[in-house]
Amino acid sequence: MKGIILAGGSGTRLYPLTIGQSKQLLAIHDKPMIYYPLSVLMLAGIKDILIISTPRDLPNFKRLLGSGSEIGIKLSYSEQVKPNGIAEAFIIGEKFIDNDHVCLILGDNIFYGSGFTKILKNSVSELIKNNNAKVFGFYVKNPSRYGVVEYRDDTVISIEEKPIKPKSNYAIVGLYFFPPVVVEIAKNIKPSKRGELEITSVNNEFLKKKQLKVELLDKNFTWLDSGTHESMLEASNYIHTIEKRTGLKIACIEEIAYKLGYINEKKFNEIIDYIGDNQYGDYLKKIKDGV
Repeated sequence: MKGIILAGGSGTRLYPLTIGQSKQLLAIHDKPMIYYPLSVLMLAGIKDILIISTPRDLPNFKRLLGSGSEIGIKLSYSEQVKPNGIAEAFIIGEKFIDNDHVCLILGDNIFYGSGFTKILKNSVSELIKNNNAKVFGFYVKNPSRYGVVEYRDDTVISIEEKPIKPKSNYAIVGLYFFPPVVVEIAKNIKPSKRGELEITSVNNEFLKKKQLKVELLDKNFTWLDSGTHESMLEASNYIHTIEKRTGLKIACIEEIAYKLGYINEKKFNEIIDYIGDNQYGDYLKKIKDGV
């Protein structure tokens, strides 16, 4: 099972913040934005991960995350020269995917909720067993801004991109599970009117084959799309509030690696020593001591 984080784009909605660096390297409260999608893949049990970004920004991701060996995973990197659409990730990652199942997550999507790890692991198991693609729906009050799923039980009936008259209030979030055939499907879809290879087109191909399932994230979940100044601030405030009240960190990739057994105690101690005496390091020390 492979994982892909799409962290490309020019981030123009966040100018001037993103003139000099990638949106996904900006801070959401106390950690870089990319930690959040990376933590989702790790919680799903996916340890072989490709990060796709721009030629300008890729060196910075490598500087931040390296090979992934520090947290017991394997990270690879590929360039997306131009923002040609989400579905291009599968074409760029063809050799990386190598006829395996794949989970794609967008680099600016943040998820939080009780039982999310179980949902992720069940999704991996179902994908490997049944070879059905899977998307997730989240209830929003303004569905016309998103790709919208019409459904019956767990079966998708239709998907529309930013419809004028939405058939439901469930937006499709930036998390997708696909069988290996997704690569060939992506290579054969046509660009949309805006010249991009749309993920909706890929999903509709699976829908035609009756191989597309949907899982609705209930009100106990939070999905945040941090693509604007306001949404980034809201996301940071939300994460800060949860962490302050619970005393637990969201998307702490070092903690996840340690608790899932990706790294041993010796490696965890090395990470703690490297991070040093600060709030983040103090938290990791508490995790090591079982507090």
